[in-house]
Amino acid sequence: MDWKNFGKGVFLVNVLGIVYDPKTKKILIGKREKDKYVPQLSWCFPGGGPTYKHSLSMSLRMSIKRKTNLDVNVLDCIFARTLPENPEILLIYYFCEVVEDSEKPKAMDDLKEIKWVKPTEATKSFTTSVDPVISDFLDALEKGEI
Repeated sequence: MDWKNFGKGVFLVNVLGIVYDPKTKKILIGKREKDKYVPQLSWCFPGGGPTYKHSLSMSLRMSIKRKTNLDVNVLDCIFARTLPENPEILLIYYFCEVVEDSEKPKAMDDLKEIKWVKPTEATKSFTTSVDPVISDFLDALEKGEI
């Protein structure tokens, strides 16, 4: 199938995890460099493109494991949007929690660095747009409303 013949409706899909550690009440963000689709991207939520063989949530779990060494439970799909910086990219955000006996996190694959931050501090490091729905979710998470 030649995807270029479609005038609309074809996107590059990325599943992203807002990875929460209930013990520390912090979320994990990762630093990327030289992203070929969004050059201005630096700090971001971990995730990646889903596979055709697995569900979106399973693809996200595998991507987070590959990039951070963490095992997570995917709890809920929070939001989906196109990225204003590149509207051909469709982002699907999931709320995830670290599995209690998960291994120690480390930056791997295309993440150069990772850090745990308070939910409302996460987006201060981002160099791409953040939708108000995500900001509101992070605010509610930090307040203990989620």
